[in-house]
Amino acid sequence: MAVKIDRKITGYAVVKPEDKAVEASSVPRETVEAELPKADVIHMHERIERPDVLIGSTYKIKSPLVEHAMYVTINDIVLNAGSEHEQRRPFEIFINSKSMDHFQWIVALTRIMSAVFRKGGDVTFLVEEMRAVFDPKGGYFKAGGVYMPSLVAELGMIVEDHLKSIGMMHDPEMSEAQKALIAEKRKQIAQREGSKKNSDVSGAPRAPSSADEHHEDIAITGDGASFPPSATMCHKCSTKALVLMDGCATCLNCGYSKCG
Repeated sequence: MAVKIDRKITGYAVVKPEDKAVEASSVPRETVEAELPKADVIHMHERIERPDVLIGSTYKIKSPLVEHAMYVTINDIVLNAGSEHEQRRPFEIFINSKSMDHFQWIVALTRIMSAVFRKGGDVTFLVEEMRAVFDPKGGYFKAGGVYMPSLVAELGMIVEDHLKSIGMMHDPEMSEAQKALIAEKRKQIAQREGSKKNSDVSGAPRAPSSADEHHEDIAITGDGASFPPSATMCHKCSTKALVLMDGCATCLNCGYSKCG
């Protein structure tokens, strides 16, 4: 049916199917929207007040760059407690030490990081930014042979470990092929070291002892992890766990292989 328009068009609107349904039911749209169920989920934002009690964890840093140990405390707030949406989010961070050499920048850094935590959203970017900080005087190796380019980078590693513990970050899972490769290389290294110890100075083989069997065990992760003395640093995981076997450099920590 044609409709003649004899006046100037000043505006128009497209009628949606849901609008027709609301009109047909003769119920105002505002009333319909008000009656829709809404999830009462609280997300982290800067207007959330600090509760009297927070849960958290304290981590110890013993770096050759500072005389005394540093203790990093990260406190978390629990949002939507007791519901299916319950989650822990970092709320504040403190760093304490007997050493006052780095007091000024440590206070500034912890205040800025705490402000970012309370702002909410995705705070995992802090890890990448902090771990990319390099000390112009050179880095150091921490326990386990992991290279730290700076003290700030180790702080970033602690934040990463904490975010993983509360479920905000996750480790990339290695494939079954990588796990099998690491297990095979570890076994070959253990056999090679065992064969060296089973030979005396004259080259005659001797019976293996329980001490040799204990020496063959090589840990992979965690503080105090040990790798062969000839291992070099892996550029992927920054750990001294790269060994040369069968003409191919392979990392016994992350599974990286130069041969692909």
